[in-house]
Amino acid sequence: MNKVIFLSSIIAMSILFTLTSDYTFAHPHSGQIMVNEHSHDSQSEIVPLSGMIGLEKTTLYFHTPENNSLPWGFVEGKIANHVEGFPVVIQIFKDGDAVHFAQTSVDQNGNYEYKFRVMYSQNSETINIFDGDYTVKIFKVVYLNDFI
Repeated sequence: MNKVIFLSSIIAMSILFTLTSDYTFAHPHSGQIMVNEHSHDSQSEIVPLSGMIGLEKTTLYFHTPENNSLPWGFVEGKIANHVEGFPVVIQIFKDGDAVHFAQTSVDQNGNYEYKFRVMYSQNSETINIFDGDYTVKIFKVVYLNDFI
């Protein structure tokens, strides 16, 4: 009986996961996505860790324009098939060199957000912490769709 309930739960979760969309963004903004020549298109791959879960690596690009006036950048998204108890790990690279690492938790709905300083002002001087083009790698532990 417990096996039937377990399998029914897995099937129901799989259907729910296919109906929920994933998305990921990395960008400086004040609440809305900036519109300019860069793209929010991402590339993802999954490496199985077991028969049920895998590590999903998403690579995307982050651009801070030269005339940026927004102090914060965000890496945010929604994971349709997140495995509870595993944080999202974020790595930011410029010209192949690591410049920032972080991790953030995932809420019950699969949403995550990491906010970081892009620039700050001190004594009437503005300092750009991030300026130009970056590669962002996001690692998430997810349920595999074909583990049944």
